[in-house]
Amino acid sequence: MNAIVPPPAAAPQATPFPTTPPAATVDSRFTVPGMRCAACIGKIERGLAAVPGVASARVNLSARRVAVGHVPGLDAEAIIEELRRLGFEAERAADNPLARDSGEQGAETKRLMRALAVAGFGMMNIMLFSVSVWSGADLVTREMFHWLSALIAIPVVAYSGRPFFASALMALRHRRTNMDVPISIGVLLATGMSLYETVTGGAHAYFDGAVMLLFFLLAGRALDAAMRGRARSGIAALLGRMGRGAQVVGDDGAARYLEAERLVPGMVMLVAAGEALAADGEIVEGSTAIDASMLTGESDPRPVGPGDPVHAGMINLGNPVRVAITAAARDTAIADIARLMDEAGQSRSRYVRIADRAARLYAPAVHTLAFLSFCGWLVAGAGVYKALTIATAVLIITCPCALGLAVPAAQVVAAGALMRRGLLIKDGSALERLAEVDEVVLDKTGTLTLGEPRPVNLAVLTAHTGPIALGLAQSSRHPLSRGLARALREAGVRPAPIVAVSETAGAGMRGRYEGVEVALLRPEVESGGLAVDLLVGGFRTRLAFADPLRPDVRETLAALHAQGLRTSIASGDRVEAVGVVARELGLFAAAAMDPAGKLALLERRAAAGHRVLMVGDGLNDGPALAGAHVSIAPGGASDVSQQAADAVFVGERLMPVALALKAARATMRVVRENFAVAVLYNVLAVPLAILGFVTPLVAALAMSGSSLLVVGNSLRLARAAGGKEAA
Repeated sequence: MNAIVPPPAAAPQATPFPTTPPAATVDSRFTVPGMRCAACIGKIERGLAAVPGVASARVNLSARRVAVGHVPGLDAEAIIEELRRLGFEAERAADNPLARDSGEQGAETKRLMRALAVAGFGMMNIMLFSVSVWSGADLVTREMFHWLSALIAIPVVAYSGRPFFASALMALRHRRTNMDVPISIGVLLATGMSLYETVTGGAHAYFDGAVMLLFFLLAGRALDAAMRGRARSGIAALLGRMGRGAQVVGDDGAARYLEAERLVPGMVMLVAAGEALAADGEIVEGSTAIDASMLTGESDPRPVGPGDPVHAGMINLGNPVRVAITAAARDTAIADIARLMDEAGQSRSRYVRIADRAARLYAPAVHTLAFLSFCGWLVAGAGVYKALTIATAVLIITCPCALGLAVPAAQVVAAGALMRRGLLIKDGSALERLAEVDEVVLDKTGTLTLGEPRPVNLAVLTAHTGPIALGLAQSSRHPLSRGLARALREAGVRPAPIVAVSETAGAGMRGRYEGVEVALLRPEVESGGLAVDLLVGGFRTRLAFADPLRPDVRETLAALHAQGLRTSIASGDRVEAVGVVARELGLFAAAAMDPAGKLALLERRAAAGHRVLMVGDGLNDGPALAGAHVSIAPGGASDVSQQAADAVFVGERLMPVALALKAARATMRVVRENFAVAVLYNVLAVPLAILGFVTPLVAALAMSGSSLLVVGNSLRLARAAGGKEAA
């Protein structure tokens, strides 16, 4: 069906994005670094919702933050205290989104990687001593190797176990349990019993099992943290697009530089050519052309003059202008887009991952089994030491290494295979969400098309006029000039030496070649599309431009349709430009949409029960990319779009989008198989441990074996996600 949907008639123009919350409530944001899983989300949101005066609480798990809507009289410290009562340390987040905890995710990943490296080093060295013990070392040698293992294991456990011990201690302090409590108990019991065996000269020590357990658990957690950490940096990239400051004209006519944070409405700023605006405003003097793609997504510069509104982040491509500031800092349109991205990310971060759902049952089940095993053997007449040894074996053999690796191992293998095919997965949960997609919404410029206007009738240029055109075009930043220069260079044309080159914003380029006036000008008579006129002396040649479709658009759309997916276009471009592409591809389309409109469209589709994949490239796509169920951006997209998206594809081909969807479904099949392996392992191994047939060392080896099975099964995705059959 071919259709173009106009933007809502009531959409405001000067300030396109609402910034003020309802008068009845205010929003406060808090950093909560202790959140780790879906159970944390539910506990915090339910707990805060029960506080008098709190209207809403939304958790952003990737950013470790909570947004709370509350009555103005409720003190932020009261909310922080309630979070502490729930078992989570918290602090007030900075109001400036650019100043938020941007380094926290990277720091967490580094801490886990350091702990993993230490555990790996300790495990390898302790295993060397253990091999000697297993080989039948005599009493003195065995005792020496046990002491050497203890000297390595105790500091390794103390250092590498901190992520689990701290989390478990926090949970117990607030009278709750989590996945890290049985892990910590198992590691500490195994280490403590091994130390007891070493001191008393016993035959068995399990230092290798304790350290091996930490290594595999840290491997899964580090992989997961690395994938999660990539999901959160789009807002900083977006606000980084805004100018850092501006030259402000004083009452005496002198200009002085002020940082963006110090600009206030009513000031007049002088914006030079090539400069990004640092605030929203209205032009009061001068005319120029601006790059407004951050709001519209349209690559063609827009001419502006006195009385026209402009926004922070837009780039002045032509003459210097004076702009009266109407909104600055957090009140600008670009800050509103950042807030839209943030709010959209809140809803997507509430997605409950498969591993999180499985983890909900783990802690209570393991505690119950270990406790019943301990009590049962005591009742049966076994001593405390033997009962404790069996309970420890139960804790170790049920440790969630296979469970912890089931998802990240499959995700990492699939992500590596997709990267070799030109698509980078940034967020591990993206593969889970991609597998659920039933609808794809695509931007036009830069997504379905290459986003680079190129001449379609280059043959009209001669051996004489081609070099002149290149000599003029290479001196301009205008998209049409850049497209013309690239096409001419690819055709092997060498530029003519043009002198006295000047550019008039919105009009074109002029210069002289061998004493003759030459120019690249906007056509005097509009041609109904993008075009420039090359003027050489008295002769005029018209060059028509078009933004070509990606070379495999139709093939990709066919592959998406074959997977049962509905596809449509949502673009900020003009209705006429979108209509041409929509009719050519046979897609439903919505045109002239601002960032809020795109986000609202996705929210309506989600409310109707659809899981939408958004594919876009412009700054104006940032909120939609953050708010979609899952999102992909081209490699040539703006930094904001690449940061907000869950995945990025490179090159001119669109097929990686269809490939990612197919590979995601294959990944989820393997993940389910991994969970089946983990469950089957526990069904077979746990009864043996409860019956006393398994020592803590054998339990650690069995646990490691199940982890290796999961990793081996995941490696099959290297072919399924990267081979020809996945395409």
